[in-house]
Amino acid sequence: MSDNASFADRVVAAGFAAGWKLVPLLPERPTAAVFRFLADRIWSRRGKSVRRLESNLARVTGLEAGSRELRELSRAGMRSYFRYFHEIFRLPSMSVEEIVRRSHVIGAEHVHSNVAAGRGVVLALPHMGNWDQAGAWLVGVGHPFATVAERLKPESLFRRYVAFREGLGMEVLPLTGGDGHNFAKLAIRVRKGGVVCLPAERDLTKGGIEVRFFGGATKVPAGPPLLAVQTGAALLPAIVYNVGDDWGIHIHEEIPVPAEGTRQEKVAAVAQALADVFEKGISEHPEDWHMLQRLWLEDLSR
Repeated sequence: MSDNASFADRVVAAGFAAGWKLVPLLPERPTAAVFRFLADRIWSRRGKSVRRLESNLARVTGLEAGSRELRELSRAGMRSYFRYFHEIFRLPSMSVEEIVRRSHVIGAEHVHSNVAAGRGVVLALPHMGNWDQAGAWLVGVGHPFATVAERLKPESLFRRYVAFREGLGMEVLPLTGGDGHNFAKLAIRVRKGGVVCLPAERDLTKGGIEVRFFGGATKVPAGPPLLAVQTGAALLPAIVYNVGDDWGIHIHEEIPVPAEGTRQEKVAAVAQALADVFEKGISEHPEDWHMLQRLWLEDLSR
């Protein structure tokens, strides 16, 4: 595959490579302070990504644009985002015991009981908190899983991310550039009683399902609801957030598939129910929602 990465992309890739190599060798608190400092510097410059984060947070919280409260929330959001990067550099050096001990989980029984009964599970989550840590917890309690990852530029960065996640025990399928059979592979896994984890509040495929989300129209990935409808797997929304220096994971009850209607109608109903759970979770932990991109359809047209 050709790699049309820019010089800036390659600099970022080099930074990530250095992060995975050096950060685990340094004391945790000083490096955490450095990442908070970097977050504050970028936040203070009010670049495009920070302004987009504030716009998104204004929609989900109702805070007035330009208000002190919104600015403080966006700073907390940037700190949470940079905390994610600090933590992923340290995760490979953490023991499974530490990851499990520091994960405060609500609803783990929804995963355990379905897997024990031989039924597949699809965990769907928004881009919140540290989703890689949540995945490491899931593997650590005995549920290795498959996921799909956006292909990053340059290719070297994508390969490093895949290696990082595979090192935590995940099976990683590329969103693009693979053999085009991701859905079939995920369906086989859950039909055999396995677990799949998928990001589910931002569509990257142009084949998403339109839903109402915080009062506006957006599209969510079709994969999670379609897997539930076609395979009978349990679709479990998961909200990931920070709890002090530790992590919180709230695994909600299964979203039921309607008994009546066409497949398209069932998928649409499941997608909307999933978005409704995400709304509640994001409202409760807006500072941990890492959405620095345009999300709503009306924003995409601008």
